[in-house]
Amino acid sequence: MRMAPKPIQSFRDDFTYSNSPGAVARFPFPFPEDEYMYSVNIEPHVTPGPEGSVYEHLLDIDEHYLSEMHERDLVLKENPKRCLAMPHMDLACWDMIDRVMHCFAEDYPEHFNLTKEGDLWTWENKLLNIKDSFTFGDSSTLPLPPMEYIGRQVQGDFAILDQRDGDLFLDAGIVTCPADWSLAFDAGMSFAEWHGPVPMAHEMGIFDRALKYLCAIPLGRPVRRLNWTLTVNARMDTSPETYPSWGSDRMSVTPENVGEKVHLRVELQVLDRMARSNALMFSIRTYLISLEDLVTNPEWAKRMHRVMKGLPEELIDYKGLTRFHPLVVEWLSKYDPAN
Repeated sequence: MRMAPKPIQSFRDDFTYSNSPGAVARFPFPFPEDEYMYSVNIEPHVTPGPEGSVYEHLLDIDEHYLSEMHERDLVLKENPKRCLAMPHMDLACWDMIDRVMHCFAEDYPEHFNLTKEGDLWTWENKLLNIKDSFTFGDSSTLPLPPMEYIGRQVQGDFAILDQRDGDLFLDAGIVTCPADWSLAFDAGMSFAEWHGPVPMAHEMGIFDRALKYLCAIPLGRPVRRLNWTLTVNARMDTSPETYPSWGSDRMSVTPENVGEKVHLRVELQVLDRMARSNALMFSIRTYLISLEDLVTNPEWAKRMHRVMKGLPEELIDYKGLTRFHPLVVEWLSKYDPAN
């Protein structure tokens, strides 16, 4: 599927968000087996990947680009602290500008253009009607701070992880569509600290192994993994800061509206080493699909039922599914003939 941006749809209030058949077909379904268990499910993010897939390029853009950029603007107006960068991360933020602009201009030339004359760069984003000239590395020549400037032009959340003393620290980011976590709270934390709430994985030694692997990622060898949860309504911003707006959604699921309201939320997470700062750019690209759309693929429908039915109680509770999980399992059961 080649990108054809839709007009702006909403991820709040009236929830006009929807997926085209092409978007459903390319959805990154996260379950390779009928059972789900935590693992270090990291693999090389080799590009170009399969044509039209979410893995084709380093950074994926799809039909929801304008909608997500509109939602990002709304969130940042409500809470500007959803974007931050500690002073020592300035070079890393310019690394991110370099990486994003070069990737977009190369992978989506019909929408983005970058020209360079030494340190004088001119960037054009035709989708957002942006055209700016600036001196690379000089933040005073940008209309916004570096992280916010480029973060407002990419889908998904981004964190930049500073690597020091054999550990990774969340020292910069733009996070407006998180799955129940807060950049303001986690900022400055080490890898183990910001993963502290995750059940089971610590006891299994998963994060110790993951940290060693991530600290060894070389330049030019990005890696990826998928993460998932279920979200009620097509809501991107499920942050702790906005919990009063979405917490009660979990009580609104009924046997009649499960397929429409419950969405599988999948994050394509990519970690990429930055050349100048040695930091890791951590992109968290979120995809949403309603259960109604998901079950149009019979294999996905059957596997989804089996995965949901076999989820450990600890994961059901951690992912916030307790109130509606039985309804999901029951609704999906009719798509699993062997049930």
